[in-house]
Amino acid sequence: MLIGQYQTKLGINGRCALPAIFRGIIGENGIIAKWYEGCLVITGIDGWNALLDKLTGKSEIYSTPVRETDRFILGSAFEVNLDSQGRFVIPKVLRAYAKLSTEVIFIGLGNRVELWDLRLWQIKEQEVQKNASDMIEKLETRESNQRNEKFNKKAD
Repeated sequence: MLIGQYQTKLGINGRCALPAIFRGIIGENGIIAKWYEGCLVITGIDGWNALLDKLTGKSEIYSTPVRETDRFILGSAFEVNLDSQGRFVIPKVLRAYAKLSTEVIFIGLGNRVELWDLRLWQIKEQEVQKNASDMIEKLETRESNQRNEKFNKKAD
């Protein structure tokens, strides 16, 4: 499982090292792409399709949300190959999108890694901490509503 936070420096040419703890799961080849809230996402090749299925609900219908997700994420994806020290180059277009400076942070989130500019992550982290209890309540309400819908369908 990909968990934890690891800070590192980004080289002038956009090269950085994937934390060793993540390399064992992602492998020598991975995918990096634009992600939500201005960060980048990194997964292993095997985890890439599962992540896309989760986003699009395994939809075989190319609805507008599926097409837009494809454009945003697939259209920005690059395959990366780690060198013997776990380093890789982040494409310039992705560095610009995520506003990466010299200080970056990798954040393990179970099935994926997010890569943030450190300063932007610190701002986001404060926002998340401030709103954490509200987010939990919204998730609990959503899950409760889904359980009720399933129960009502069975009763019909």
